[in-house]
Amino acid sequence: MLSCSHGRVGRAHASHRDAATISAPLPSQNCRAAPNAFGVALQRFVRQFHGVPKTFFITTAIDYTNSPPHIGHAYEKVLADVIARYHRLKGEKVFFLTGVDQHGQKVQQSAAKAGVPPAEFVKSITEKFVDLWKKLDVRYDEWAETTSERHKKVVQGILQRLFDAGQIYKDKQAGYYSVRQEQFLTDKERGSDGEFGPEWGQVEFREEENYYFKLSQHKEWLLRYIDSRSDAVIPDFRQKELRNAVEKLSGDLCISRPKSRLDWGIELPFDKDFVTYVWFDALTNYISFAGYTVGEADSFPYNSQSATFLEKWPALQIIGKDILVPAHGIYWLIMLHAIGFPDEQMPQLLAHGWWNLGGAKMSKSAGNIIDPFVLIDKYGADALRYYLISDIATGKDADFSEERLAQRYGSDLANTIGNLLNRTLNMVHRYRMGRLSAFAKVEFADNSSFAELIKSIVEQYSDAFAYHSADEALEHAIHLAKMCNLRIEVSSPWKLAKENNNESLDRLFYGLTESLRIIAILISPVLPKAGHGIFDQLNWKMELSGKEERFSLADAEWGRLPDGHGVGKPVPLFPRIEVDEGV
Repeated sequence: MLSCSHGRVGRAHASHRDAATISAPLPSQNCRAAPNAFGVALQRFVRQFHGVPKTFFITTAIDYTNSPPHIGHAYEKVLADVIARYHRLKGEKVFFLTGVDQHGQKVQQSAAKAGVPPAEFVKSITEKFVDLWKKLDVRYDEWAETTSERHKKVVQGILQRLFDAGQIYKDKQAGYYSVRQEQFLTDKERGSDGEFGPEWGQVEFREEENYYFKLSQHKEWLLRYIDSRSDAVIPDFRQKELRNAVEKLSGDLCISRPKSRLDWGIELPFDKDFVTYVWFDALTNYISFAGYTVGEADSFPYNSQSATFLEKWPALQIIGKDILVPAHGIYWLIMLHAIGFPDEQMPQLLAHGWWNLGGAKMSKSAGNIIDPFVLIDKYGADALRYYLISDIATGKDADFSEERLAQRYGSDLANTIGNLLNRTLNMVHRYRMGRLSAFAKVEFADNSSFAELIKSIVEQYSDAFAYHSADEALEHAIHLAKMCNLRIEVSSPWKLAKENNNESLDRLFYGLTESLRIIAILISPVLPKAGHGIFDQLNWKMELSGKEERFSLADAEWGRLPDGHGVGKPVPLFPRIEVDEGV
């Protein structure tokens, strides 16, 4: 069975239809098993088995440039940025790739509607994405644009080699075609009345020649691969969904469009009357911008790649759950297999959930999107980053609420972290002239020490990130701040001062200030500006002020602040925000 489909690697919240006969409904409610010591150890063992590269390589989907970014785009890139920053925090070399998909029929149509050439249109939209990532402190290492010559050379090289190897062929298809979704329809898309529903828009009978990739030839390999690697897709329930979809796979993948109706794309190297459509263009960005090259030989020897590429690959690829099946979980893995990537060099896929609005999925077509630029202007980048990470569990869906954003800003950031910093520094200046006295151990009322608490929290924090659960890791940092605020209330330093209990005051102030130093380290992947703000006010590592290398997980251990260390004066870290009308 042959079919042409429409999809987009970067449309993280748009529907992606399969080219072959695939049916894998995604549940609206999903769950995640809580991390445990055995699970974390198992994952670490699996990663060792598959080989950990010298460079931690992380990618996101590339975003479609037919319209500006929305909150769904922001979440995916912030999540990837947080994970990347955590690995830098551990001292690892990181390669973070993101970018935009600039080809396709909807871009061509949007450009025509705007009355400008496609190249000019995508340039203006691309600038909006670049601007958003700058405002959100998303620190990527490489930027992918599919109109670049570098990318085009790799795409055409792969297509030519696969064509020469008999993996790509030309055939004709006739059937009902959805103009809106840009795909041929089958009887499974018909409703109970035998008609195609309104979601398909205009449907017409069409006969067209195109080129096809022999996708179904690799079905058994993909099943074996999924069965042999338990962490190919995370969360694990997504891997089960992927396997079920592969079981239903039949037919080959349409990879072209005739220039007669789409000329905004990369030309097929073996037929100048066609451009490649979506898959071999957009998906290939993950390797083309990481240094992958196609040589003159007819084969694809993986080990002949440059050290630049080999030290990075394989990648952790963060994508929306809607583009796991079929784009990334089927098409992309099979494409890599077809060009000679060994099983142990397949990427790991992290499928995140959606941000909904009022229980409904956000999408450009539905018009129920949230503009992240407005939220940044109103609350600041750190506040939005914090909300996006803290209010959605990795892999699950969540309902966006500006009210929740404001509440979390007030309770967790202003009242918990900001208030702790302000109170601590004020008291150190008031009672100790701004200087600390170091003690090896600072006791809590329940006889547990600051040192023991911090050691436990840092371990749990790292274990959460082993599962890429940034939300859980952040909870541990906030918990430490809450414990410190509680300690102030229990200790009543103002009473200790009246009693001239100087030793208890010194122990308390050192414990609180040292905890703040470690809190700054732990929150820095999510709240980079706040992390620097705390360090600045603690007068700590001032020579690295504003630089990410200022933070190191190795420094998140008790007792680094020296005896006699002087702290700065408090400055509001999270100023109060008056919440008026919604976004």
